[in-house]
Amino acid sequence: MKNIIQHINKAFDHRIRLGIMSVLMVNESADFSTLKELLGVTDGNLASHTKALEAEDYISIEKQFIGRKPNTSYRATPLGKQAFKAHIDALEKLIQKS
Repeated sequence: MKNIIQHINKAFDHRIRLGIMSVLMVNESADFSTLKELLGVTDGNLASHTKALEAEDYISIEKQFIGRKPNTSYRATPLGKQAFKAHIDALEKLIQKS
């Protein structure tokens, strides 16, 4: 077997990043509170993982105010969608080979 994990994307290694991308793949966008609740993570934990995905250009972040309250929403970028699909395909191939 020749390096069957070569196409697994290290950016999605962490379960929180995997969860963020999973939510964003099936929803047009999600706000901070929704992601926090769905994933059961702390503010700081979610913020650090979204920043890491943003640095890879896998998600985009939009900050705005709704009334007087700040609102942060996230979307998967086209590059992020492509990279995540390739990651899932690699995982499926790994499972099939095992």
